[in-house]
Parts: sequence; C-alpha cells; structure tokens
Amino acid sequence: MLTVLLGGARSGKSLLAEQMALASTGPVAFVATSPQIDGDDDLAARVARHRAERPTRWTTIEEDLDLAGAIERSGDAFVVVDCLTTWVGNLQHHGRTESDVLAACDAALAAIASRVNATVVVTNEVGLGIVPANELVRTYRDVLGRVNQRWVAAADHALFLVAGRAMPLHSPHDLLR
Repeated sequence: MLTVLLGGARSGKSLLAEQMALASTGPVAFVATSPQIDGDDDLAARVARHRAERPTRWTTIEEDLDLAGAIERSGDAFVVVDCLTTWVGNLQHHGRTESDVLAACDAALAAIASRVNATVVVTNEVGLGIVPANELVRTYRDVLGRVNQRWVAAADHALFLVAGRAMPLHSPHDLLR
C-alpha cells in the first residue's frame, strides 16, 4: 500500500509519516533523500537533529539519488521516504533531464509495487505560487509537479496537508464517470 503526503513546507507531512511508522507493528526503514553538502552547517545540523529524533530501532537509509535501490534495500519493512522534493532536486543537480527523472520515478514506483508492506512518501507542492522568474526554478517546479502526479496516481491514499490538517485527494477522472 502506497500513501503519498503532499503539502507545503512545515504543513505536517513528515510528522504524519513518522506517526504512521510508529503505529506500524513491524520494522521501519526511513529513506532520507537529503544530500550532505560540504560547508552547509545549517543542513548538517538539520540532518543530525532528524537522525537523533528517529527511534533507534528504525533502519535509516540515506540515499540522495537511487531511490528505487533504497526502496529495494528496505526489505519487508514499513517504509517512509522523506522526501521526493529533495530527491528530484538532487537528480536535477546531477544533470538528470526530465525524462531521466521520470524514468527514475517509474523505477521507484515499480520497486514499491513489488513490496508487501506499506510505504509512505512525503513530497512538497511547489506549484501553488507565482511562476518563478528563472528557467531553472520553473523547470524544477514543472518536473516535480509531474513526479508528484505520477506518485499520487499510483497511490492507494493521497492526502494534501495544510497547517497539520489533511484533505484527501480524489481522482478528477471520478467526475467524468
């Protein structure tokens, strides 16, 4: 079962994903997609804080590029992926094209489809604001939007979080029936 938690920064997505993992009865694998960036002391402090906050019984898989591989390495654990937003940025930073990113997205979704246990994926909605002024940010926004659409379409459950509250996301195609 795949659950996608979508929303803005500090909307409660990660907290809900962690609460879902805590409520699970078996092992938990936390897939962290943040890279380590030399000289970024704020990021290093955030990563250290997140590591310290996770239960010690959880397995942490730090993987900034090969999401499908990280999911496969998680075995039969309840998996939390946090987050697609950073993962897509990492891929683009390493020169991956939109078609490369979408292929990696499809590979990760295929890895999830073959799993027995639940997977919860966190991602940001970055397309609600104004059109970005530069091409790089517009491209990122557009690619992440397409990635989010694929994940939500594949999900058994998808929620949009705002200020710690969740709204279910329904297929617009249901209206066409």
